[in-house]
Amino acid sequence: MLHLASQSPRRRQLLEQLGVDFAVLDVDVPEQRATAESPQEYVSRVARAKAHAGLSALGHAEEAWVLGADTEVVLDDEVFGKPRDADDAAAMLRRLSGHTHAVISVVWLVGKNHEQSETSVSQVRFDTLDEATIATYVATGEPFGKAGAYAIQGRGATLIARLEGSYSGVMGLPVFETARLLRSFKVML
Repeated sequence: MLHLASQSPRRRQLLEQLGVDFAVLDVDVPEQRATAESPQEYVSRVARAKAHAGLSALGHAEEAWVLGADTEVVLDDEVFGKPRDADDAAAMLRRLSGHTHAVISVVWLVGKNHEQSETSVSQVRFDTLDEATIATYVATGEPFGKAGAYAIQGRGATLIARLEGSYSGVMGLPVFETARLLRSFKVML
C-alpha cells in the first residue's frame, strides 16, 4: 500500500493524476537547513525524513511504501521557505523580481528494506514586479504556505516570465520523476 507523507492538497492532487491508490499520513518534520548543507542536500534530507517518519508511524509495515517530498525555492544559494507573514511574502517577491531562481523538488520512496529518490530542478524567471503588483498578489493570500511566496498553479503564474523544467515539480511533486520512482519498485505499473 502506498502512503503519501504530506498534508499538501497540491501533492495529493498531483499524485492522484498518476492513478495510484494511496493514503495520506500526517507527519511533522523540522525544516531547518544545517550549516554548510547545500540547498539540494537540504531538500533531499527533509523529503527523506518525511518518508521515514511516515514509515515509522505505520510501524514499518511489510507491504507499506511511503512517499515523502519537499520543494524549495532557491536564489543565490538562499533557500526561500514559506513566508511568515505578509511583509515576509512581499520581501521574498521583491528578491525574486526580475531574477531566475531554481525550484528544487525531491521525492523519496521508502519501504521496509528499500529506498530511492528522484530530483527535479527547474529554473523559473520572474518578471520585474512593481510594488503595486506585489501588494495585490500578497493581498490574495495565495503566497502563504508556499515556498518562495507564490503558487505557479494559481495567480502566481502571472508573475512568471519563463519556466524551464517541471511545472508539477514547481507545484510540489514532480509527476514524471514520481512515476518513474513508483514504477522502479512496481508500486505503479
